[in-house]
Amino acid sequence: MNTALQASGAGLGAKLNQYTTGEYRGATTAARFSDPQAEFDEFRTGCGVYDLGYRAKIQLTGSDRVRWLNGMVTNNIRDLAAAHGVYAFLLNPQGHILGDLYAYNRGDSILIDTDQSQREKILATFDHYIIMDDVEVADLSGKMTAIGVAGPRSREAMAATGIKVGYLEPLQLQATTWSGGECCLVRAEDEGVPRFEIWIDSGNVRPLWDALIGAGATHIGSEALELLRIASGIPQYGVDIRERDLPQETEQARALNFNKGCYIGQEIVERIRSRGAVHRKFTGFVAEGKVQFAADMRIVSGEKEVGEVTSAASLTLGGAEKTIALGYIRREAGVPGSEVSIAGINAIVAPLPAEVAPRRQEDQLLEHRRA
Repeated sequence: MNTALQASGAGLGAKLNQYTTGEYRGATTAARFSDPQAEFDEFRTGCGVYDLGYRAKIQLTGSDRVRWLNGMVTNNIRDLAAAHGVYAFLLNPQGHILGDLYAYNRGDSILIDTDQSQREKILATFDHYIIMDDVEVADLSGKMTAIGVAGPRSREAMAATGIKVGYLEPLQLQATTWSGGECCLVRAEDEGVPRFEIWIDSGNVRPLWDALIGAGATHIGSEALELLRIASGIPQYGVDIRERDLPQETEQARALNFNKGCYIGQEIVERIRSRGAVHRKFTGFVAEGKVQFAADMRIVSGEKEVGEVTSAASLTLGGAEKTIALGYIRREAGVPGSEVSIAGINAIVAPLPAEVAPRRQEDQLLEHRRA
């Protein structure tokens, strides 16, 4: 399926003949507008704008929506403040991960944000578990879409289009307007650079896109987004997080809350916590230069196989060419700074994110307030 932005017309303002499209997380969107490394560099020094139509939007309403969703996912929905969100896993009764999502408290509703590739599974799971509950589920993906804006010049670009950004914590919402219509601004979780999402009616997405490009933002494709994701150490469901994985193996502590009470799969998650750490963990690996790492390559320490690669990318970072891989490794072999071998090439175990862009004053203030 095409994203709403992709369906709005050819080219999306691209002036170069390198513009291509492809499937990304369950939707067809722009893959590149120019060289992916050049696009990635905009996250470091300027402002990149990109299609977030590969994210599905699902709305929950009804008087039982908070209690019901709190019993479905791994994070705390019951105490979620209005205009804030959390990241969470959806588990099966055996504690394995069926999907990941963000849940936002919008006052009279909860907005679920997840990849289009997970939309049908999550909708089916929700439908299976709504029995006598007053919960209504609506798929808003055809009506609502989103644009991402990232980089140290993000605020300037949005302000030039008439979108003013107040102080926002990560995963906090700000209701606003653009060109006379309602939209919603979200401060995304940091991935090494300041990032924002603009949720907007699908019919208004192309004019907003064009306005941001006109304000000096550079269009970014999914290939450059993958460079940012991997450099930031963010796992993708279906690639780095699979149904066979357990929550604590993913190292995504932000998805778990141990004080919220019962939910599907909670017994397994609590059992792992009470008995100690799992045997393997998700982390990053960095090799010098551009080398060919790929998913399913084995990770070796000494002469022993200790892990596997799930995704990898080569990029120039801080003036040096590097290859960054994500994957799982046995905990005893995964001490940061340890040397491992991937396809006969030396790499270093390196917790991520990498330092993609210099921290600006606003971001330093945000970190201070969170501390």
